[in-house]
Parts: sequence; structure tokens; C-alpha cells
Amino acid sequence: MLDFIRYEKNLKGTKIGCREGDCGACTVLVGRLENDTVVYQSHTSCLMPVGNAAGNHIVTVEGINNEVLTPVQHAIVEEGGTQCGFCTVGFVMSMTGYCLSHKQPSLTQGIAAIDGNICRCTGYKSLERATAQLTALLHEKPHSDTLNWLIAKGIVPAYFADMAGRLMAIVRQKANPAAVWRVGGGTDLYVQKHDQMVHADIDFVYSKPDLNGIKRTGSVMEIGGAATVEDLRADPEMNRLFPNLGSHLKLVSSTPIRNMATLAGNFVNASPIGDMTIFFLALDAELTLTSTGNERKIRLRDFYLDYKKLAKTPEEEIATISFRIPEASWVFNFEKVCKRTHLDIASANCAISIEISNELITSAHVAAGGVFAFPKYLTKTSAFLAGKPVDFSTVLRAAELLQTEIAPISDARGTADYKRMLVRQLFLAHFRILFPEKVSETELWAEVNP
Repeated sequence: MLDFIRYEKNLKGTKIGCREGDCGACTVLVGRLENDTVVYQSHTSCLMPVGNAAGNHIVTVEGINNEVLTPVQHAIVEEGGTQCGFCTVGFVMSMTGYCLSHKQPSLTQGIAAIDGNICRCTGYKSLERATAQLTALLHEKPHSDTLNWLIAKGIVPAYFADMAGRLMAIVRQKANPAAVWRVGGGTDLYVQKHDQMVHADIDFVYSKPDLNGIKRTGSVMEIGGAATVEDLRADPEMNRLFPNLGSHLKLVSSTPIRNMATLAGNFVNASPIGDMTIFFLALDAELTLTSTGNERKIRLRDFYLDYKKLAKTPEEEIATISFRIPEASWVFNFEKVCKRTHLDIASANCAISIEISNELITSAHVAAGGVFAFPKYLTKTSAFLAGKPVDFSTVLRAAELLQTEIAPISDARGTADYKRMLVRQLFLAHFRILFPEKVSETELWAEVNP
């Protein structure tokens, strides 16, 4: 999309930066039609396949310009939020997306909206002040007829009012059964295999209605394969089940990447450190694989055979991801260590879910990344925890068993010994966070600092 914007449409406001989704200089807004309303999200155009623009409204900085500065642009100028200016357009677009959001405006939400934008000049404080100024204005935004209010305030141009009707008139894209590749958000493929993907024959699954959606049916949560990480974060039922979901998913990536990255894409990418794969392995998730006229189910833990080798045929795609909601007392936690706190690939990650009844663990599922050739469901450790009390002795014995199930290698993200230590610490951290009354900080401190 970045190349199409700049070289085909000659719209040079969108900047070329890292080309890996890290810097945010190329941020655009993507408006998708949902229930007769256009919902806008920020995307890094350097990773976005042009095919995912089909049926959507793509907004570059030229698309929000009025005869005078918009309130977003004015706030950045007034607070000294630009120096060299290279990153500025990306900040403008992310902040404009914040204004278009249906979420309740707050400074926290505003800062989160620009978490995918990097500036090497300002130190960010001026941009935070600009966001605060914008948030004060957005407190006046009405709960209904918000688009017309945004237009009246000059935040977006008047043509936005016609966009829902224009998108309704567009013929929806059809499947490409002859495609060599199926692509969701493309957030990794277009970094790792850019030259191959540019000219590949592709079936774009990102916006397929039958592959989207999140629903609960009884004690089962079912998630469409093309649902994005941000879809998870925004879903009320997922937030009820996982009270810390927002903070967990913030560790995964920035807002623009979460807006693009699909769950099925993360799973089939088969990265040994795939954050969402580790998350769902700890839920003992089940995949529904479909191909022409056929459907079968497979546990996510059985989906990985070796490095980048999957238990699926090229014709099969992930239609749904499902997991059982425990009926008993249940806890879950996800941890990740990387060189940067956010927007970085994990050195190691770990997730756990535990059911408790009568002071005993009735079932447990533990998964770890960065320590094996593929995302690792820790079978022995999970089985060992079942039937045990939650106490310090159980945790230590399980941590020792965990070490027998992993085989990390030394690479750019750390030595094998370092990764063993990391996963052990993350495993211990689960119990400190989930059971603070049973696993004390004093005990843990003595264990990790003998």
C-alpha cells in the first residue's frame, strides 16, 4: 500500500521509514464498513497488502487536509510537537484515528493511539501535550451524530459524511481459488518475503465475513481465523474472561499492528516466539481447518510438527479458533521478555491457565516460546500440575520439570542458558501474580537470588 500511495497515486505525504511496521511514519487510516457505519483504524501502509484495501476507505494525510490546519495538526504545532518533521504525518494520522474512535476519549486512550509512532527528536512530551489538548476537545464530542460533529470541528473533511454510501456501492471482492498464497494482515510475510509477495497470486482473507467474528456459545468461545488481535482486545466477552487482556495484548505489538495482525496468520506463521500462539496454546485451543468440501478439527498443540512445519495441507485454512471456558475457578496469565517493552519480538514468552477446586489444581495448560523449534505446549509440566496444591514446593518442582521439555538455542535474542533462565522466571512470575497469598515474594526472591 505504501508504494501504491506514493508511486501510483503520487501522494508523497505518507513517508517511507523502516518498512517493517516499527516507526509509524507511513501510517494511514483504513475505514471498513460495519453495520452501515465506517469504522476507522490506523495501519502501517508499509506492511499492508494493496489487496486488503478492497472495499475500504484508505485515508492518507492528503485526505484529511482542509483549507486550514485541522485541530490535530494545530495541537502538534502549538505544543512544538515536530522538529525534523519526518514522523509528523504518522502522528497526525494516528491522532486523527483517535478522534474517529468510538471509545471514550481519555489521555490514556490518546497515548495508546500513538504507540506505533516513533520520534527521534522531540522526546515525546510535546506530543503528549498535544494529545492532552486534543483529548480536552474530544470531551465535547456527542455520543450520537459524532461524524457530523467531527466534520463541524474540522477534524475531518465534509466528504467523510458520504463515505458509508460510497463503500456500500462497491462490489465486494471474491475469493481467488487459484491463489498460491492466502494472506491475512501480512504483517510478517511482507517483511520476510516481500519480493515474493509483491507478484504472488493471492487470496486475501483479511476482510472475509465468514472468517471474522467472535462469539460465545455456551461454554465455548469461537473466534474467526481472520479476527485480528485488536478484535480480541475490543471484545467485551474476551475482556470479561481475561481482566488483564489489554495489558497482555499491549505486550504483543503496537496499535496499528494489532489492527492488522490476524490470529490465523500468527498460528500458520509458526514462529517459535509467536505471542498469540503461546497465548492460545495455554488455553488448549482447537482449530477448525477447512478446504473445499472438507472440515476437520485439530488441537493447536498438535498443529506444530517441526520448525515451520504444520499438520495441515496447503489447501486448508484456519476457519475458526475455539477454546473451552472453564466452569470452575480459573486464572490465566501471559508474560513476555524482549529488548523493548513494547513493539518488539520476544526473547521468551510464557502463558498459563489453571483451574482450581478445593484448593487443588484440577487442570493446567502451560506454553512457552523462544525455547524450542516451534511454539511449545509443555505437556509434562501441565500434566504434573494437575491434582497438586498451589504451594511453593509444587511451583519449584514444576519449574524443574519444565526445563526438561525445552531446548533453546543461542541466537541474537540471547544465549540458550539465558532463555532457560527467562522461561523459569516467567513461570515463577505466573504464580506470584496469580496466587500472591500462596507464593510469597520473599520465597521467590530467595529462590532466584540464592
